[in-house]
Amino acid sequence: MEVASYFAQVQQEIEEVLAQLLQVKALPESRLYEAMGYSSLNGGKRLRPALFCAVLDLLGVADKKPFLPFAAAIEMIHCYSLIHDDLPAMDNDDYRRGRLTNHKVYGEAMAILAGDGLLTYAFQVMLGVTISGVSAERVLAAAKLMADCAGLSGMVAGQAVDILNEAKALTIGELAYIHRKKTGAMIKGAIGSAAILAGATEEQIKALTVYSEQIGLAFQIADDILDVAGNSEEIGKPAGSDDKNGRVTYASLLGVEEAYARGEAAIADAVGALNLWGAEADLLRGMARFCLQRRK
Repeated sequence: MEVASYFAQVQQEIEEVLAQLLQVKALPESRLYEAMGYSSLNGGKRLRPALFCAVLDLLGVADKKPFLPFAAAIEMIHCYSLIHDDLPAMDNDDYRRGRLTNHKVYGEAMAILAGDGLLTYAFQVMLGVTISGVSAERVLAAAKLMADCAGLSGMVAGQAVDILNEAKALTIGELAYIHRKKTGAMIKGAIGSAAILAGATEEQIKALTVYSEQIGLAFQIADDILDVAGNSEEIGKPAGSDDKNGRVTYASLLGVEEAYARGEAAIADAVGALNLWGAEADLLRGMARFCLQRRK
């Protein structure tokens, strides 16, 4: 299946699961559920769930349906991070995916709580997953990997170092450290958790880890280039926010052409890591190229 069609299929499947998980409940805190759904059910690429599902396909999982709540939980973590990213204390953005950001609709306090709710609920969902033939130990290991990638070993650490270095000169190594955690860790977690749940061998996990690290780099480079050269209507948020916030990016540090060349090298390394497999890995190869060539 071509990449665009696969994304569309996973988007539909994940939207359905998210809609079930995030139904607004007739409770005094129903406004919280509305805010959580506002930022989770408004489209998006669903890249991380798509990569998760593609790894299941690669490793021969015949029925992905029981795994979809875990994939949806990964997306909830991603959506929480976007809500918090957009807050005035962080990137101070008014638009996300072409709509007003969460705090612009629900207020800062409710937006913070919506993010908190999505993060904690995600792990409640993951740890509640039961899949025939998949041991509780594997589910626990996959959830632990996601905790590592989302928290102090991954995304949160990357966000902190990014903020601490606003308006400071950075080396390429320091920039790589930030984005390996801030962006790359969640991509690594989505791919790695699927591999764990599917019972991948150590050799397969090693190959998929290299793949995930390289596409994470390419994805961030593309993000940086889009912030400089992208169209605000296409990317769904104001372009130029990195410059506005005084952040060093691959594009600002290296220039757009050299940054793109580094992204191409990362994609070549990612594709090379899939040499364990033949044509059955073509979908993941196509997804790697998408991470650099995307327009939003």
